[in-house]
Amino acid sequence: MRVRFTFTPHGRSLTVRSPDVLVQMAAMQAESRIGALWQQRMDALREYDVVRDGNVFGAGLAGSCVFSSEYDKARALLDQLLARYDGVAFDTLFSGREITNDSGSCIALESCHDLPATAVDTERLFQEMISDLTLVHGVGEVSERRLKARGYRTITDLAEHPKLRFAARQVLERLTRADPADVMDLIGTRHAKSHPFALGAAGSFESNDYVFLDIETLGLFSRPIILFGVGTIEQGHLMVRQYLLRDICEEAAALTATVEQFSGRRPALVTFNGKAFDLPYVKDRLAYYGIGALSRIPHFDVLHFSRRRWKGQFTSCRLSALESAVLGVARADDVPGQMVPEFYETYLRTQNCGPLVPIVDHNRQDVVSLALLFFYLLGETCGCR
Repeated sequence: MRVRFTFTPHGRSLTVRSPDVLVQMAAMQAESRIGALWQQRMDALREYDVVRDGNVFGAGLAGSCVFSSEYDKARALLDQLLARYDGVAFDTLFSGREITNDSGSCIALESCHDLPATAVDTERLFQEMISDLTLVHGVGEVSERRLKARGYRTITDLAEHPKLRFAARQVLERLTRADPADVMDLIGTRHAKSHPFALGAAGSFESNDYVFLDIETLGLFSRPIILFGVGTIEQGHLMVRQYLLRDICEEAAALTATVEQFSGRRPALVTFNGKAFDLPYVKDRLAYYGIGALSRIPHFDVLHFSRRRWKGQFTSCRLSALESAVLGVARADDVPGQMVPEFYETYLRTQNCGPLVPIVDHNRQDVVSLALLFFYLLGETCGCR
């Protein structure tokens, strides 16, 4: 922060701040009032429709919807939570630690979870990749069959082809170098982003490079993020850190704490629908505060790989559906993501911490299920057989 001092003719000091600092101060002042404004506008800004159970047509037309049974159950849960936690102090309910940084302070909730061991066979994946001649520019599925019929079984063989040798050697060099980001770019130029080889590139990372991210917001666009769930692998376990806003004005501090998790040697981001929602949302809020931009890092969106793997097998590829069908996870007293703003607004308005309980539980389970599903798919793609 740059501040320079000048003196007025009357001897009084005058502090002049840089434009960036002024913008940040204005943003902080605006955030201090947004909680009250949000309470006033809650009914008008609800971003979902309640549709009758089984009304698939109505659910399809709604941009975001909650089935009536889910809605009624959530409203009943909210009443129960308000009664159960009436008069209970925040620190009694959430035993977290205070996080303080240049942007302010927030609370960090930590939990540790077991993870199944996933042994990655990178050599098998490499052999499968060099057997895919379509990774070479100029080779399609039809020409690949012709080339293999002529004895060019791998890209290594193709490196001796009179016309394709230069392109084949470039691909072979990139695959041999095994830089995960570069391999992902290569796969993305020749195959769909959801191709198993793109997921297999994750096998080149160390387990402690992965950063699992899930956020809870007050809406679908340009509204505060109230909870950041960040998972990292530490000593073979999944450590989940949740940066929770006790008040809207703590968002900048929680953002800063979250971004610090991406400062490792070569982190790899793992999300569920994060390319369309979580990451753009975080970048938008960073820009709002002028905190800085996220550096470009490899990003594995598990939703895309899940759709490719289970499309047509399950009626839904939502995380909650997959965790139930694939992982056998059953949630109790869960709150629909669309109703999180109402629960948080109730907390702000009443100062009753009860409505925060299912939000925190929901976010934590999202991070855990994300990690479990990621390693499940990774094991299928390049696990040891």
